[in-house]
Amino acid sequence: MIFYDFEIFRYDWLVVLINPDAQTEDVIINEPTQLEQYYEANKNEVWVGYNSNRYDQFILKGILCGFNPKKVNDFIIEKGKSGWQFSSMFYKIPLLSYDFMLSTYSLKQLEGFMGNEIKETSVPFDIDRKLTDAELEETVKYCKSDVYNTMEVFMRTVDEFNAVLELIKTFDLPLNYISKTKAQLSAIILDCERHKWDDEFDISIVPTLDIGKYGAVLEWFKQCKFYDESFECDIAGVPHKFGIGGVHGAKENYHSKGLIIHVDVTSYYPSLMIEYDLLTRNCASPEKYKDIYNKRVELKKAGKKKEQAPYKIVLNGTYGICKDKLSLAYDPRQANNVCVNGQLLLIDLIDKLESIKGFELIQSNTDGLIVKIPDTDEAFNQLDDVCYEWEQRTKMGLGFDLVNEIWQKDVNNYIFQDIDGKLERKGGYVKELNELDNNLPIVNRAIVDYLTKGTPIETTINTCNELKQFQMICKITYKYKCLMHGDNMLSERCVRVFASKDKSDGGLYKLHQNKNKPDKFPSTPEHCFIVNEDVNGMSVPSKLDKEFYINMAKERVQDYGTI
Repeated sequence: MIFYDFEIFRYDWLVVLINPDAQTEDVIINEPTQLEQYYEANKNEVWVGYNSNRYDQFILKGILCGFNPKKVNDFIIEKGKSGWQFSSMFYKIPLLSYDFMLSTYSLKQLEGFMGNEIKETSVPFDIDRKLTDAELEETVKYCKSDVYNTMEVFMRTVDEFNAVLELIKTFDLPLNYISKTKAQLSAIILDCERHKWDDEFDISIVPTLDIGKYGAVLEWFKQCKFYDESFECDIAGVPHKFGIGGVHGAKENYHSKGLIIHVDVTSYYPSLMIEYDLLTRNCASPEKYKDIYNKRVELKKAGKKKEQAPYKIVLNGTYGICKDKLSLAYDPRQANNVCVNGQLLLIDLIDKLESIKGFELIQSNTDGLIVKIPDTDEAFNQLDDVCYEWEQRTKMGLGFDLVNEIWQKDVNNYIFQDIDGKLERKGGYVKELNELDNNLPIVNRAIVDYLTKGTPIETTINTCNELKQFQMICKITYKYKCLMHGDNMLSERCVRVFASKDKSDGGLYKLHQNKNKPDKFPSTPEHCFIVNEDVNGMSVPSKLDKEFYINMAKERVQDYGTI
């Protein structure tokens, strides 16, 4: 396995290549022959990078083909073209390329989340001359840092790599498919063949639907307006919004205890596709999808979590690729039918559950409901009967989780605690963080511990002396010229920010390409200091303004139905 990263300038280029198995580290500068020799010796290895499928692999192939790598770079970066469009010669160079880019974050953001150094090189990439020896040395150091960080991120996400390998192994695919996404592999596994469809809005309603008193929702969907607008109405006393993205309804700023039940439709979209023949019509062997579903159920019953993973990927990814215009599985009519009928059948279920005296709907969302009923045997038996009737009629299955307590900001932001004490956390303020998603961790922990344990927010924040827990990672896109700290323009486009007691410390701003006046960076403190060095193990300095984090946590916690 080769981890690699290129740095391209007008008159210079370099690449860092690390093979952790062989424990080798190579740096090649402006030597295409040396790179060709390295490639020939390692072309059967898997070449791993972050965003490498869109960038680095084409720089590599460009140099091997004798092209100026700066021209390939500008074709991709400046012109916004796909690398494969640069030359048909690229197809003649085999490369086992694996790109594990997490689309939400850049590598620099991930380095920040992990607490690592996020300093940028001081050598400008548009420098109009050959680099000096000192500049090359700094660039090599910077590039090595990125490759080692790439390796660290890879190890933290190695399950994703193993999942792709399992797909290839389980379904007997060629190893060079390692460069494909899980969505692309799913379309191949299902033997999909590209078709052009012109019936995107030919919506059909499943015959088992009994919408009850909510016929207005059904009529709206029949008008096929959901691509341009959404439909809003009250369902069981809760405001709901219907549209192309699914149904969303929830009581806001809500907190409750009692007999609360999370009712979840088992493998909802895959079940709809199988039961109502809504699988993509591009699939040459529809029975294969059902076989995959049955195999996954069999493995799940046997408790074989690892073995069922590749089957689960195909099942859960098929709906998404039906909506992807670039996918072999693209079939928007079937995707719309799945989405529309999924929403309608959930409302059908709510309509029947309302017959239970004391029934309360807390939220409904895509594939499930959270409801509250009186804590009596009669009410629970009624719910069980209603759900059983719905399952028998619709041929869908339901799962039930008992909830002790719920705190809900809205449909996409909530915490609930099940009867075993396990927390289900969703939403930016309270989601479970990790080393690759680690913004304002102290505020997140303070909110969760206050809601679920009653720990005072001040206690959580004031007793924490680990600087990393207070970090805000702030990054700008190329729509902005630069970040500014007070009146000072920064060379970095990604920084690690902390609230400061020192009134002489400026705030963080971003300067848009089309503006002369900078805008305040959202949610950042009025006074802040920046630490782009490695902060792992670093203690809180005296000037850290913990009151800023306390106030932020207190403001956010009020959104969850408690003060």
